[in-house]
Amino acid sequence: MDKFSNHVKNILHGFFLAIGTTIAEPSTILPLIVNYFGGSSMLVGFFAALLRGGAIVVQLFAAFHAQTYKLMMPYLRKIFFIRFLSWFLIGIAITLFGENYPNLTLVSIGFGLFMFSFSAGFAAIYFREIMAKIFSHKFRGKTMAYRQFFSAVGGLISGALAAWILESFQPPQSYGYLFIISSFIMGFGYIAFASVDEPIKEEVSKRENSFKEFLKNSYALLKADNNLQIQVTTFFLAYGYLIALPFIILDAQQKIDLDGIAIGSLITTQMIGAMLSNFLWGNLSGRGNNSLTAKISIFFQITAVVMAANASSLYEYMFIFFLVGASIDGNRIASSNLILKIAPAQKRPIYIALQMNIVSLGMFFSIAGGVILHYFSYTVLYSTSVFVLFLALCLSFKIRH
Repeated sequence: MDKFSNHVKNILHGFFLAIGTTIAEPSTILPLIVNYFGGSSMLVGFFAALLRGGAIVVQLFAAFHAQTYKLMMPYLRKIFFIRFLSWFLIGIAITLFGENYPNLTLVSIGFGLFMFSFSAGFAAIYFREIMAKIFSHKFRGKTMAYRQFFSAVGGLISGALAAWILESFQPPQSYGYLFIISSFIMGFGYIAFASVDEPIKEEVSKRENSFKEFLKNSYALLKADNNLQIQVTTFFLAYGYLIALPFIILDAQQKIDLDGIAIGSLITTQMIGAMLSNFLWGNLSGRGNNSLTAKISIFFQITAVVMAANASSLYEYMFIFFLVGASIDGNRIASSNLILKIAPAQKRPIYIALQMNIVSLGMFFSIAGGVILHYFSYTVLYSTSVFVLFLALCLSFKIRH
């Protein structure tokens, strides 16, 4: 456990993946792309949910099979290739179809995002299982903080790259180039993690006779574990910030001048927030204070949404996205470490899948946000988001680990 080479490869994976995926950040660039091709606020919410939440439909199925695997890496490598290909083809579709076929372009983007996110359902199970095998509990928090720090550095580079591409080329070609270039960059991260030295797992569960039986047993496990129920509900509600987040950039577009440089600066400040916050998250996680990490992160989200309701300058929006970046990384570390802390080794894939499957339903909050904005107003949108986050904050005080 805790090999330095695996530690470095984990960091490189996060670094290059962040550069690639931040190009289509669901809270900044993706809404602008969808809006450019004529997509409504509801479609913006749907696509944001698609990028983040397409994985949930397969996570339990992946865990059903993964509980018997002694090695995860052979399967993870195949997923890496699918994710690279789907991201690359989004860029090709935007470049080829562009303005001449806007509906076909939107369909192509949606399909590519679904495949990218769908495959992540398998990848998440394999990845976390490997992380649990190669790092001890305390070192895992440390390596994830380092990973997220350098992921934020990658995000900074991505913000600068996105600003340059958006300023140098006209839409829709600029949007296509964003995806094409970033697919090759994230490919370096896939290659790095694919070479991790994974030990063979001796403690494996016997697979049930059917997936239906597996689901029944998984439900019984969830019903019997009160700690798991509290964690799942807390982190599900913590996604309440997504009710508002994809639409903050559209609200800002109506209030201030958003050119390529301004958009790049918002991405950059979000990544700076993520990067600097990992000094705090890593320190807290190393001391076992993952529940406190969750509380602080949710508080940051509430503050960001409240500020968004009243913001009227680029600097205010930069601070909002700074808090968003910090809170996302904090919740990611807290939820990941807490589930691995309470999960028995034999049932670890199932625990991971249960939490991720249920919590990831919160990624579809952006769809609800699109509906709210379509029929009501930004005031109702922001108020709803704050209410859901406040419930998450209250519940987080019941987390025991």
